[in-house]
Amino acid sequence: MKSLPLSQLQTHHTLQRVAVVATDLDGTLTHQGKFTPGLLQALEALAAASVAVVIVTGRSAGWVSGLVSYLPVVGAIAENGGIFYPSNGTPVLLSAIADLKTHRQQLAAGFAHLLAEFPQLQETSDNPFRVTDWTFEVAGLTSENLQRLRFLCTEMGWGFTFSTVHCHIKPPNQDKAVALMEVLRDRFPDYSSDRLVTVGDSPNDETLFNPTLFPLSVGVANIAEYFDILTHHPAYLTDLPESEGFCQLVRAILAAQLP
Repeated sequence: MKSLPLSQLQTHHTLQRVAVVATDLDGTLTHQGKFTPGLLQALEALAAASVAVVIVTGRSAGWVSGLVSYLPVVGAIAENGGIFYPSNGTPVLLSAIADLKTHRQQLAAGFAHLLAEFPQLQETSDNPFRVTDWTFEVAGLTSENLQRLRFLCTEMGWGFTFSTVHCHIKPPNQDKAVALMEVLRDRFPDYSSDRLVTVGDSPNDETLFNPTLFPLSVGVANIAEYFDILTHHPAYLTDLPESEGFCQLVRAILAAQLP
């Protein structure tokens, strides 16, 4: 499916009903890896308009647990669906893991297996703060490398995904869409799919573009470089990349909801 320009979404009345924005972080809320004043203002404006924001990121549990205390969001899903951190409340483990210590040991063994074929892989510095997945740097890896890594992880019984910053070894059924649906059922039981917009920029956001689950999805412009490898494309595409694209979407939502 070809993504339509965001301007075509703005001509519809759909944005008037949006009550929840579920968004990726790196490459979607960031600009060159950083939060900008414009992004923070956009999040504040959504909160003031009673539009809830849920971050859905591959970042570590430790990193996300602090982040939700500072941003005007209702919560964040960490590790591509592993754990939900509400802005106020107790974290919820979303991935069914019987023994976390054994799970970490198995993930470390899986990474060691990948190193046998790809000795150049660089483990990320935040792995000590992760619970459900194991990550390494995506920089320097070719599309052929990534395909091979996916195959090796599948052989071991693991899932694999990657973003603009990290590659993830994870439980096979752990993904952003599954986790988001669980959080929505628990936290927003009255909101139907037409009141939710999902936003992302890379392959680990692909399940957020599944039209069966999320008919109103938006990709920031920089996702276009991955279109050839995505099964699900966002329904709409911003003109601008990264946080500027997200802010473009926020302006459209707020304009549609003006009295």
